[in-house]
Amino acid sequence: MTRKDTKVIEIGNVKIGGGCPIAIQSMTNTKTEDIQATVGQILALERAGCEIIRCAVPTMEAAKALGEIKKQIHIPLVADIHFDYKLAIASMENGADKIRINPGNIGSRGNVKAVVDRAKEGRIPIRVGVNSGSLEKEILEKYGGVTADGIVESALDKVHMIEEMGYDNLVVSIKSSDVMMCVKAHELIAQKCSYPLHVGITESGTLLSGNIKSSVGLGIILYQGIGDTIRVSLTGDPIEEIKSAKLILRSLGLRKGGIEVVSCPTCGRTKIDLISLANQAETMAAEFPLDIKVAVMGCVVNGPGEAREADLGIAGGIGEGLVFKKGEIIKKVKEDELLIALREELLHWGE
Repeated sequence: MTRKDTKVIEIGNVKIGGGCPIAIQSMTNTKTEDIQATVGQILALERAGCEIIRCAVPTMEAAKALGEIKKQIHIPLVADIHFDYKLAIASMENGADKIRINPGNIGSRGNVKAVVDRAKEGRIPIRVGVNSGSLEKEILEKYGGVTADGIVESALDKVHMIEEMGYDNLVVSIKSSDVMMCVKAHELIAQKCSYPLHVGITESGTLLSGNIKSSVGLGIILYQGIGDTIRVSLTGDPIEEIKSAKLILRSLGLRKGGIEVVSCPTCGRTKIDLISLANQAETMAAEFPLDIKVAVMGCVVNGPGEAREADLGIAGGIGEGLVFKKGEIIKKVKEDELLIALREELLHWGE
């Protein structure tokens, strides 16, 4: 089962599965009850490129806040529910475009059916989520601990339960913080499940370790044609998740658009603060809807030549720097004017 073979599911105005573009998700870290803070964070995530947003719903107040939040945002809203099935129902009644539940932790089969029946009324998709840390005792005993096979069996058991209740508007998510176990689980479930898969490495860690683990895991999974929507889970600002997800997809050739910023490693010839310059250039480039490559180089000696394949670039020197296009120098400016010069070129690109 590859990406193009999965069932198409509509989450608000976004379609996933069936070969649709892989959608980028994130999750707010505000208190959902704080409508103003939550809306503010979602709008910032939208600007960064987030296409589906998930909010935790731990209380009835949070469930009721979803209705007001939805009025002020422009992307589909997913309610994340644990333990209390009534919160899932309330979230749908307040406009959630999708709900995320683990049927194993919201109580009896009757509770699950109540949620499914409400979802069926509104054709609201259910994301069936199973993490390696939430496997049932019977599964752990059967496989002698947490395994990829156990994760898949647990997820499919829950999928089949909901199917038996007459509902198939489903998205499946299986996650583990063990990268290779997560990869193996996705390889297994892709052969057994026709529903779209939401892919991520859970509890992946801080900005550094989380990005590395997510890049390795998601890279292997997505390269095999598995996965319809992704989240890069990081301990930090959710906007960093969007930046990383976009770069992972672009690096795999699964998404085009947006400026790709490349920069050289620092060396003894570097006479400027290249690290700061590259970071500022990358932040600035994110504002422009251009499909080009921009290079930020540390020295004027080799910069333009080494970055010849870049569409546009800057290279620093001692007190001054160069701006170049396709390896050809077009102007020399003062060092502190390099970013200004780069912005001007981007503003007038294609003219």
